[in-house]
Amino acid sequence: MLKIWTDGSCLGNPGPGGWSFVATDGEHIAERCGGERDTTNNRMELMAVIRALTAAHRHTSVEIHTDSQYVKNGMQTWMKNWKKNNWRGSNKKPVKNQDLWKQLDELAQNVEIHWVWVRGHNGEEFNERCDELARGYAEKLK
Repeated sequence: MLKIWTDGSCLGNPGPGGWSFVATDGEHIAERCGGERDTTNNRMELMAVIRALTAAHRHTSVEIHTDSQYVKNGMQTWMKNWKKNNWRGSNKKPVKNQDLWKQLDELAQNVEIHWVWVRGHNGEEFNERCDELARGYAEKLK
């Protein structure tokens, strides 16, 4: 199974931001990162997973490690009700970052995702590497 670590970073919120992922099949490791000049941390967390799933399009099963409760809870818990309520949250207002949530939902239809939450800044090698890549990209955009 392909294992993927993702992270997003934002200098200011909003501000310049970066996303990154590290993927491994146990033999090879791939890293990717990117960003936007004016964004938020949550958007970068979502973009990291979107980019990772796009890159992993040949895989039918992936394990995504994230330190973002926002992304993990959104995918595992909240999205079902958002879709049922025409992309409105429990507050009856439109879901924030709906454009990215919809992209992620579409990508998730084609792959079995196992979600793993990891504590950020806790010494896990690939989580730390993702943080370094995402933060580094955001720094370049300042």
